Amino acid sequence: MKHAYVFPGQGSQFPGMAKTIVEQHEKARNLVQQANALLGFDLSSIMFNGTEEDLRRTDVTQPAIFLHSILAYITLENPKPDMVAGHSLGEFSALVAAGALSFEDGLRLVAARANAMQKACEIQPGTMAAILGLDDEKVGAVCAGIQDVVVPANYNCPGQLVISGSVKGIELACAALKEAGAKRALVLPVGGAFHSPLMKAAEDELRGAIQQSNFHTPACPVYQNVVARAVVSPDEIKENLINQLTGPVKWTQSVQAMVADGATHFTEVGPGKVLQGLVQKIYKEAVVAGVA
Repeated sequence: MKHAYVFPGQGSQFPGMAKTIVEQHEKARNLVQQANALLGFDLSSIMFNGTEEDLRRTDVTQPAIFLHSILAYITLENPKPDMVAGHSLGEFSALVAAGALSFEDGLRLVAARANAMQKACEIQPGTMAAILGLDDEKVGAVCAGIQDVVVPANYNCPGQLVISGSVKGIELACAALKEAGAKRALVLPVGGAFHSPLMKAAEDELRGAIQQSNFHTPACPVYQNVVARAVVSPDEIKENLINQLTGPVKWTQSVQAMVADGATHFTEVGPGKVLQGLVQKIYKEAVVAGVA
């Protein structure tokens, strides 16, 4: 039996997030003060008392989810993950939990990532859409035939894949995918074409910040999004983290790889329960739990 700890990404934020943790744990209060000082603004006040609109701001959303996940993780009594993984943004939380990154470097990189992605959205507008009820290969083949930028972005679970690209590309792809048999092709309320070639400017900007940060050999394997396998080399971790901005989140494949390597128990650490549901759809026999 092996235990995997998994960390959620963007979209799991909510007003009041992490407030209870901070009220009950002195170590969490100290970490929040440290985060506010590093960021230069009162992130915790927005997390605890802000509105849904406040939490949608790119410079708030990503640091807030990262901070919540780390706060939840430090409340665990002697956690000993056999492996870790994070969905998109959650990969930074996973790296901190595994000891590959310090909390300070992780938060700085998350803030830099958020700012770089926002700039890229302004340079190259785009969007994303959830495609339900069609196998991954078919979705990929249809996207490849569209005469505009559109690619598979998030392999969430069998029958649920998110595509990303230009507004026109997504529009054309959704129509084609419905004709191909998709049950739903739903355009998502997001501000950009994340995990697509349209994030190249963000990738270029974040590369320098990642290369200048101190990465260490993790205490356990990290299953990274773009390669969907165990990684322990700090240099490889860096390169995969850079490539993640324009590459797909291979969540289905990552969970399958963890299961193949012995994972039977999965604990989602951070806001929400999305990953628990996805894991059970990928591997029905999984024992899942959450720490929020």
